[in-house]
Amino acid sequence: MSTFEVRPVGHVESPLIDRKNAPRQPDEGAPEATLVFEPGMLPALDGVRAGDRVVVVTWLHRAARETLRVTPRWSPDRSEMGVFATRSPDRPNPIGLHETVVTAVDGVRVRVQGLEAIDGTPIVDLKPVLSPDPAGR
Repeated sequence: MSTFEVRPVGHVESPLIDRKNAPRQPDEGAPEATLVFEPGMLPALDGVRAGDRVVVVTWLHRAARETLRVTPRWSPDRSEMGVFATRSPDRPNPIGLHETVVTAVDGVRVRVQGLEAIDGTPIVDLKPVLSPDPAGR
């Protein structure tokens, strides 16, 4: 199997510092957070504006990468299943997908609504949420 390199383009600044106390989903009380991009990423942020719906792609750096099966908390019978059938942060390639809304942009600092990523989480990418609106917003 071949490997490839993924480089962080920034990191998350968040009041969430302890993984075990962080909400599992954004609608469970995730706080506002700031996406801090590397200075060289400023041209990549051109066009990102307050009000935009975005997907923040992160690397869940504190995840257990050897985990293949988990017991999801939403499972009615609490039976174990494979991580690919869940949103568990523990998985072979701990990529996080976080849909949120931009509230402010100041240079390489992008403020977003409820983000369940913990402080220091590396940012891999930022993508707009596709919309049926022809204007793209």
